[in-house]
Amino acid sequence: MDKWLKQYRIYIVLFLGLLAIMAMLLFWISRPQRAPIIISTPIPTATPTAAPTPTPSPLRIYVSGAVSHPDVYLLGPGSIVKDALQAAGGTTAEADLDRINLAIELHDQQQIYVPRQGETEIPVVSAPQEPTSAPTLSKININIASVDELDALPGIGPAIAGRIVEYRTANGLFAVVEDIMKVKGIGPNTFAKLQNAITTD
Repeated sequence: MDKWLKQYRIYIVLFLGLLAIMAMLLFWISRPQRAPIIISTPIPTATPTAAPTPTPSPLRIYVSGAVSHPDVYLLGPGSIVKDALQAAGGTTAEADLDRINLAIELHDQQQIYVPRQGETEIPVVSAPQEPTSAPTLSKININIASVDELDALPGIGPAIAGRIVEYRTANGLFAVVEDIMKVKGIGPNTFAKLQNAITTD
């Protein structure tokens, strides 16, 4: 037996070593694996930029009359008459505050006049006027207009106005405004000036 062991000792050692290695591999493969740790960096979301809001323009207010410092002052939107008087250093002892409304809201380019006690003639304070559209002029009916009304038309004088009346008396009423060019002295240039000011209705 000892002789056999000595003869095959090397093979026995190799075999046992191989078994040990296989056992270690099986243990390594069969052990539970840890879940990998994933580190993620959140992507910043773009924050929408708020649109800039327009800044209201200050009100230019002229304060005069019984105040300490009459002048033009810049006041914030929504200001009232009382704010304007405070900006002017307050009223003087002779101011008659019962004759003005301190709670009225101000508008740009407005004038505030503080009357004095016993003052009867108060300067006319003009409020800022809103732009108005040009007045619409009524058209002249060339079939019934008088000589004076026709004379007021652009490019028509007293003589031509008389011819218009004579023409419609002799030939009847004008059917369309272009028929007025049949009157002597009214050509295309004159008609171009007055076509928007006349009518036959």
